[in-house]
Amino acid sequence: MSLWGGRFSQASDDDLRALNDSIDFDYVLYAEDIEGSIVYARALAHAEVITQAEAETIIGGLRQVLQEFDSDAFEFAEDDEDIHTAVERRLIEIVGEVGGKLHTGRSRNDQVATDFRLWAMRAAENLASELRQLQSALIAVAEPHCETVLPGYTHLQPAQPISVAHWLMSFFWMLERDQDRLRSARERMAECPLGSGALAGNPFPVDRRQLAADLGFERPGENSLDAVSDRDFVADLLYAASLCSIHLSRLAEDILIYSNPAFGFITLDDRYSTGSSLMPQKRNADPMELMRGKTGRLIGNLSGFLSTLKGLPSGYNKDLQEDKEALFDSLETMHRLLPVIAASVASLAINADAMSDALSEDLLATDLADYLVKKGLPFRRAHHAVGAIVRKAAEQGAALSDLDLETLQSVSGYFAEDVAAVFDFGRSVQERKSFGGTSPGAVKLQIKRAKSVLRQ
Repeated sequence: MSLWGGRFSQASDDDLRALNDSIDFDYVLYAEDIEGSIVYARALAHAEVITQAEAETIIGGLRQVLQEFDSDAFEFAEDDEDIHTAVERRLIEIVGEVGGKLHTGRSRNDQVATDFRLWAMRAAENLASELRQLQSALIAVAEPHCETVLPGYTHLQPAQPISVAHWLMSFFWMLERDQDRLRSARERMAECPLGSGALAGNPFPVDRRQLAADLGFERPGENSLDAVSDRDFVADLLYAASLCSIHLSRLAEDILIYSNPAFGFITLDDRYSTGSSLMPQKRNADPMELMRGKTGRLIGNLSGFLSTLKGLPSGYNKDLQEDKEALFDSLETMHRLLPVIAASVASLAINADAMSDALSEDLLATDLADYLVKKGLPFRRAHHAVGAIVRKAAEQGAALSDLDLETLQSVSGYFAEDVAAVFDFGRSVQERKSFGGTSPGAVKLQIKRAKSVLRQ
């Protein structure tokens, strides 16, 4: 059943139908479409546009349609171009012509905008819940390793010692920013378009504030022309998912590097590793490579949709049909990835001995400069002096602690016997006590705060 054919003397061309129809992907909005229709039927009755008896008949029919969908018994018809057409067609089959009154004052423009916002609000909550599982896994693996030391890197070059817990918790806070973006996006999308009509508003006295409240929105849209064409919420959610995937890709890259036998810092569980069809010894971190790869897909969905929006005139335009496949795909991709990434992290084996073996005294060069600063030398001079000492040690093929006091004092007279205490990786980590630092106490405070965030 077409919702618009009266103006035309010929049916749409089959190729146009294939291009125009969205039922192949928007059918997933059936529950939101029926929910919105039930609330709208009540609003029409309250406004005395239809009788209470008519509203109850319509609502009863809609509930039957919902039951058919939920039980996979719903049968689509050839003329169902989208989910709205399918639901209304089946409603009329069940209740008769009174079902045709449901669309009074309503357009598919405000209908689809409402359905999609409802779906997106729930999808944002589901994504946040799945992220919580990964955040919990990060805390669980980090907590026993507040004093386990590994080399920290900048520019992928050895930099300073840090704790394993500090490394893992860095990703917790990245994901918490993603959670904040999801909360903000969820708040902005909680604006109800229903009752806006096609663009100019509803000519019948439906209560838009009550419509919004009944559907779980915070407020009705302020402007009907904007309400039917606003897809900022799609861009918000695509951005939140894309940036989250970038953070996950960075985590995946670290895991790929640290699980490589050249490092050997961590080992992925067999359940989250794959092998080679040719090389029996191979142990591949495929889930992490897929995480990296699918990040490009999510970024592509975001950039493609933004390009769709940029040239649209005001009001609803059919271009906006491109909103759903992009968002459906991005969130389904995240839904598939997150349980695997969370389980991979939760089952990581931390190889503390390999980390300890990788600690080089070059990592303590900054501590050596700090030692001179505490003796009274300005940091710039201390930095230069330690650089010269590092060069001497490299020329001699020696560790920093192998240089005798006479050699150190030839560079700076501030060195004394107590310099030996600097060459301790645990001490170096312990010294970084500032808020957010890598000392065991500071990291334990991070974990305490992170647990409090999760409880909230």
